[in-house]
Amino acid sequence: MIHRYPTIFQIFTIPSSSTHQDHLCVRLTPKAQALASQESALKSTISTTLAIKLQKLLMLSSHHRLLLSKLVHLGPDLGLPPNFRSRLCNNHPDRFKTVDTSYGRALELVSWDPKLAIPLPPLIPKTPNLIVDRPLKFKHLSLRKGLNLKRKHRDFLIKFGEMPEISPYNEVVGELGLGFRPGSIEAEKRSCGLVREILGMTVEKRTLVDHLTHFRKEFGLSNKVRGMLVRHPEMFYVSVKGQRDSVFLVEGYDEEGGLLEKDELLGIKEKLMELGWVLVLMGSFGLLNLLLLIMVGVELKLGDHSILSLDVSTSY
Repeated sequence: MIHRYPTIFQIFTIPSSSTHQDHLCVRLTPKAQALASQESALKSTISTTLAIKLQKLLMLSSHHRLLLSKLVHLGPDLGLPPNFRSRLCNNHPDRFKTVDTSYGRALELVSWDPKLAIPLPPLIPKTPNLIVDRPLKFKHLSLRKGLNLKRKHRDFLIKFGEMPEISPYNEVVGELGLGFRPGSIEAEKRSCGLVREILGMTVEKRTLVDHLTHFRKEFGLSNKVRGMLVRHPEMFYVSVKGQRDSVFLVEGYDEEGGLLEKDELLGIKEKLMELGWVLVLMGSFGLLNLLLLIMVGVELKLGDHSILSLDVSTSY
């Protein structure tokens, strides 16, 4: 089976001290090892960046506290490692700490950073290409190609865009939404800004709608989160493909649907896929386990003795 992936695995032999027969072993090829090392180094350097993402999420919440069991759902979209609860959450005591609550373990904000409480800049409508250079008679609404809205909906979005910006960050614990009446246009303005902040922190500028609904209470979102997202196509695109809806940040993509700014970690993963690791993921579970063991520093023998050495430490 290992011979099926020559770009990933390399077979070699080592002399045996007890028998006359050499041990047959397997390791990553130099190219695969270089990419694995590059990914490991990248994860180490962006540890602070990932910690900032968690700190900003806590600053967006009402009581500056989020359950770890809920963060697990959003973690992969943010680029967090699988073991972030045991490593990343405990490696930055100056930013946050883990606490016990009646609902389980939670991550709690330690320090408020005003430099991080700066929301994304407001959307700037794109000026349409005109044959005659003269002012528009009607207010323009920037929408993606092929999207047609009713006049009432367009007027609402134009009015919504002209409203003063409302920061989704709130330093005062427990006073989420700055006292806005639930269901008001001001509350919706803040909620849209909050979702923009969350999507802006994700690796691919998208997440599942269900992941946002998990945090309705913590972020002060309405019970109809999906309806709000669909109501604002100038900011969000809701995909109804598959069993679970996804929401995309429109400003993060170009007209062809490509990411305007590609995350560094995403670039490394794409290189790994090009190398043929997708075939491994689609293959048997045993081969996947073998690959994971080699990635963390294991040299495996193909004879009777299975493992020579093991180092499962991570950079987080």
